[in-house]
Amino acid sequence: MELMELKKEFTKLYGEGEIRAFHSPGRVNLIGEHIDYNGGYVFPCALEFGTYACVKERADNIVNLASTNFDLKVSVNLDNIEYKVEDDWANYPKGVIKVMMDKGYKISGMDILISGNIPNGAGLSSSASLEVLIGVIINNLFNQSKIDKVELVKISQKAENTFVGVNCGIMDQFAVGMGKANKAILLDCNTLNYSYADVKLEDYSLVIMNTNKRRALNESKYNERRAECEEALKEINREKEINALCELTTKEYDSLESLIEKENVRKRARHAVYENERVKMAFNCLNEGKLQEFGNLLVQSHNSLRDLYEVTGIELDTLVEEALKAPGCIGARMTGAGFGGCAIALVDKSHIDEFAKTVKENYAKAIGYEPSFYFSGIGEGTEELA
Repeated sequence: MELMELKKEFTKLYGEGEIRAFHSPGRVNLIGEHIDYNGGYVFPCALEFGTYACVKERADNIVNLASTNFDLKVSVNLDNIEYKVEDDWANYPKGVIKVMMDKGYKISGMDILISGNIPNGAGLSSSASLEVLIGVIINNLFNQSKIDKVELVKISQKAENTFVGVNCGIMDQFAVGMGKANKAILLDCNTLNYSYADVKLEDYSLVIMNTNKRRALNESKYNERRAECEEALKEINREKEINALCELTTKEYDSLESLIEKENVRKRARHAVYENERVKMAFNCLNEGKLQEFGNLLVQSHNSLRDLYEVTGIELDTLVEEALKAPGCIGARMTGAGFGGCAIALVDKSHIDEFAKTVKENYAKAIGYEPSFYFSGIGEGTEELA
């Protein structure tokens, strides 16, 4: 929905008054999957599409939440904020409000209308986009923009962890909040030290491909992978004391791998250590404009997630395989948690239409339904719009 149209809908719903508008992007991780909890680096960027909000202050203690994407409307009294299953998507903004109030930040009543164009269930961080959006709104309306952006990112993650009850890492919120146009972020998830890389794709374009299978990395599989990595760490610590697998170089890991007894545990650990090295190499490749090498790293990452970490599945594997066979593609990989959701491809702009047509047809033949394609530049982090 266009912003002017959203403002009209807002006025219909809440009446006249001074309306302020905000935008919060989705995100995609270029490379570095399942290594945030292993002490590694991730390399995400903000997208141009995301979540819009129109907001008006109220004179009371009530926050009204509505969305053009869902029929559900929720009214919250700031004196009594609690998680309710029936409040569905509204629990994300409620969580941010609760955490900010607990930290002593000023908040008053608001009317809020949300409209998002991030595909639901695609793994492009619609929840983080909404969380950081609410944090920035509260910061700008009531706290004179004095809260540090990284603090807002941490608040958003805490809201999802403690209020909503999803044990996510910090990458999604960080990419959404700290994104910059035409930049990707090399983020150390342990220290939150970060650097920006210029994303100069020149004659190439980043294509996001949705399997249209809802991302479903169930909690048991996620916990199983984490437990396997912790087991590997424990066994390596018998000889070399480290806090996380990704503290090891690939050479160090190779010399210690025999300490790990189970084959599946060795495979998980090998992915984590080697993927971390790929992320650092990818950062350098983008900064130096070495796009062919960057594309090769994407392929290596997908193969590792398929063969060593085993989180891809037939839909993602088919999508990546067909992308790599299609004209103009120099690299592709799954992105996100896995078992559905999205993949990315680096494609020559002159072949984009042919690429999308070929991949769509071949994927549909193999899987039985079509994928979707999103063409987005790399956008700004969450901000108030003029």
